[in-house]
Amino acid sequence: MPSATTKLSPQATKSRILDAAEELFISGGFDSLSMRQITSAAGVNLAAVNYHFGSKDALIQSVLARKLDPLNEQRIAMLDTFEKQFGDQLTCEHVLAAMFLPAVRLFRDDSGPHAGSFLQFLGRAYTEPSAVVRDFINTHYIQTLGRFFGAFQRTLPDLSRHDLGFRLNFAMGALSGILAGGNTQRLIKDFTQGQGDEVLLLSRLSALMVAALRAPLPEAGQNTLFSDIALAAQAVEAPAETIA
Repeated sequence: MPSATTKLSPQATKSRILDAAEELFISGGFDSLSMRQITSAAGVNLAAVNYHFGSKDALIQSVLARKLDPLNEQRIAMLDTFEKQFGDQLTCEHVLAAMFLPAVRLFRDDSGPHAGSFLQFLGRAYTEPSAVVRDFINTHYIQTLGRFFGAFQRTLPDLSRHDLGFRLNFAMGALSGILAGGNTQRLIKDFTQGQGDEVLLLSRLSALMVAALRAPLPEAGQNTLFSDIALAAQAVEAPAETIA
């Protein structure tokens, strides 16, 4: 935190506010984020936050854009490259690589004040329940979302739009939830058995995601099986209350 006599440039002040808001967002999410926390962590007054951002909503949108804009630009660039290079031979694995590799590389290249927290930030952003965050991501990055959904549709033609959307939401939501939990360095180390290799990480992650996306739909016989299981579960009696 700067001393009372420290004079920061407008850009330095803005960056300090963004850094503080980002760290607080990662640790507690949008709803628990207060302007008092931000000004205290950044070492600035409320007037400075209002001058640069105007509101808490606008501030968190700037925090998101600062990280997600360059990420999604790299994702689209990689997807463009794969589509031009492989054409009709584009696979689900290529599309997943275009989603994951830029994030992993930005995570490893991050040398900012919160180095090593990039993947945790992504996990928080994509699991955040706040409408402010959800609406911003869904509208600001609608073209990116559309490009990737279209690519997945082309590589998974047997899935209906509804089933593909459900599976993507489920798979990406599960991954985002894990990332939001933090300690991504340990997570990557465990996932690659200590090697931390980019290719190994991508292959193992894709194996799980592709399995979820390509899993066959249950057949009629399986539905009957689970109906029987549900009926059997209903027959289980609740434990009797202990008599005093």
